[in-house]
Formats: sequence, C-alpha cells, structure tokens
Amino acid sequence: MRKKRKLGRGVAVVGAGMSKFGLFKEKDSKDLFVEAFREMRSSVDRGVDPREIDALYLGNFSNDFFTHQAHWAPIIADVTGLVPRPATRTEGACASSALAFREGVIAIASGLYDVVLVGGVEEMSKRTTAEVAEGLALANTPYAGRVGFTFPGVFGAVATAYFARYKAGREHLMNVTIKSHNNAPLNPKAQFPFTIRDIMRAKSEGMKNKGLTVPDWAREKDFLRDSAVNPIVAWPLHLYDCCPISDGASALLLVAEELAGEFTDDPVYVAGMGQGSGRGLHRSPDLTSFEATRHAAGEAYSMSGFGPGDIQFCEVHDCFSIAEVVHVEDLGFFKPGEGFKAIADGATGLDGPKPVNTSGGLKCKGHPVGATGASQLYEVWTQLRGKAGRRQIPNGDLRVGGAHNLGGTGGTCTFTILERR
Repeated sequence: MRKKRKLGRGVAVVGAGMSKFGLFKEKDSKDLFVEAFREMRSSVDRGVDPREIDALYLGNFSNDFFTHQAHWAPIIADVTGLVPRPATRTEGACASSALAFREGVIAIASGLYDVVLVGGVEEMSKRTTAEVAEGLALANTPYAGRVGFTFPGVFGAVATAYFARYKAGREHLMNVTIKSHNNAPLNPKAQFPFTIRDIMRAKSEGMKNKGLTVPDWAREKDFLRDSAVNPIVAWPLHLYDCCPISDGASALLLVAEELAGEFTDDPVYVAGMGQGSGRGLHRSPDLTSFEATRHAAGEAYSMSGFGPGDIQFCEVHDCFSIAEVVHVEDLGFFKPGEGFKAIADGATGLDGPKPVNTSGGLKCKGHPVGATGASQLYEVWTQLRGKAGRRQIPNGDLRVGGAHNLGGTGGTCTFTILERR
C-alpha cells in the first residue's frame, strides 16, 4: 500500500515570471531568464530583494548541445545577483524545470532553506531543425534512438494504438489543435497567438496575392484535412499536431508557508506533488497510457487529499495533440477511452467544466523544453490569482489547479497541485 506522504513544512508560491516564448536569434539564455526573473520580482506584492533568496534550482535539458555551453545554474545565479548562494541544475528532459520546482519545495519543506528561486531556460533557435531533432533525441531511449524512432514517431505510435483501441481518429486530434489555437491569442507570452481561422485567412490571402487558386476551406477542420498546408509528420500526426521549436525561460519564487505574509496577502500553496518514472516504449505494456503519469498523479492526490474531480483546471504536457488526450485520462479526469469524447464535447475548453491548457499549451504557447514545467506552474499560479486577463477561466471561485509535465518518452513525469486557500 502506498505511503501517504506529506510535506514537513508548508510551501507557498509568492511570485512568478515568464519570458515571451518564441524564436529569438538576438537573445541568449541569460537574456531570457533575466526577462522572467524581472517579471517574477515585479509580481511579488511586497517586493523581494535577491539577497533574501537562499538558493536557486534551475531546469535545463540540453543547452550543452543547443548552445555548446553547460553549467547553467551558476551562470544564471551570477546574472540574477545570487552568487555565492548555491545553484543547482536539474535535468529531466522536458520535465527539467518541474524537477527544479520539486527540489525547491523539498528544500524548503526540509527546513534547509526559507526562500528559493526555481525556474528553467532553454535556447533552441540557434540550431537547424535537424540539429534540434538530434538534440531532443538525447532524451529518447537508446533502443528507439538507434532505429531512428524520433519523438513524432513515438507519439505517432501512441496515437495509432489509441485509435485502434478506442475507435478514435484524426478528427478528434483536430479538436485538441483547434482548442489550443483558440486559447493562444489570449496569451501575450504565446509563440503562436493565432487561431486556426486566423491562419486560414492568412494562407488564403497569401495564395490570392500570388494568383493561386484558394482552396475551399469553410471550417477549421477543412483546413486541417488539407495535406498541402498540414502535411504528415509521423502518421497519424500532421504538422498542426506538433509543438514548435522554442526559446524561453520561466521563474517562480517559493517561500516557507509561515513567511508568505511577508511577501503577499495572496499566496498560492503547494497542496500536493508527485513524480514517477516509466520504462521505454519497447517495454511498455500499454501504448495508450503513461505509467509515470499515473504514479505521479497518485502521489499528488494522496499528499493533497484532493482527487481528480477537485482539480478545476490543468496544464498538461501536450507536446503532440494525442498526448493531451492520453494525459487527461491518466490523470483521472476522464475514463480510459473517454478523453477524446470529452474534448469533442467542449469539456476542456476555457469555459468548459475542466479547462485544459488555458495558456495555449506546448502546442501554441511554445516548448523551450527546460522552461516548460515552470511555465505551466506560472500559468496555474496566474489563473489562481485571477491575473490571466482575457484567458482567465470564468469561475468566480477558482481554488485548485494542476500542472502535468512529461519528460522524454514518459521516462519522467511530475504532477503538481497548487491551491489558493
């Protein structure tokens, strides 16, 4: 029987910041993190002096490869004025900064530190698409990598298995894509702040200006069915099922619960968190589910006392559209084989009963891998504080939100529950 774990000391999030996500040839990782750090500082209601921060935990997946520079934690500590305090880098592929958050929480809960800066950064745009694919493949299992089984191929296999088992199809993945693109224009940080209709209009206008025949796209799905503009990447996944290459950074300030009032009257608390690991797909007994997600969710629910029905909204790791479908089932929001139906019915929309990826998700907000986990927590914190602007969930009593972050082919997963009391 799984032991019910509790934090030895309460932890609160009192500030958060995030750079804009995108492709920034003129910026480097230091610029990006400073942008997030400055917003974090300005978000702390009563202010924070960097000298109050005891330690830094920084998520970064593979800037060693992307920028030929490693040892990023002390570099970021230097640029943010934290030297000589301890700075530690965490690496868990796409879950790297969620691990940084987790380590920061543990450090405070243990009594070792009182105030901790956590976050993540990744700089991917200085490499070609082929080189980025090579860098990301470092998070794959050696068995898959040796046969050229890239991440689109991995999630294409997941989609194929899911379709076969539950009688879903590409039309259902389109519902995820359309929903993400509807949320993204409401997020000023998003890399692709365009609805599918926006993209349709722009494509039509461009073709018209070139004297080309404009296809008869009446609806979003007509556009997404057109392989000329939405080509296959790894069957059944097409271009608009995939997240982009991105640069970006994110940061959060964690403090001991009893100190939260020194920073803000409106703290957000860590209610529960979990982490799980998973085997490679070559050994997985089920391609339609991630065991690491199920384990992490179980730990977080047990710690918090909440269940899936208590999570009012969630950011999930939608590196590909099929991933969102699988994750909302693994987290217990919907029964196996029911997630795609719930999404089709609008359950995960901004005004639905279980909003998912209000930020636009990795698909549209962007996916600078080392920054992603912390950026999801930034979105949850922002929503719980009622500061999300046009994308604010229309719920007058928003109290509990979740953030789910997956690394590699499911080898690492975290699930974190934040609560506004």
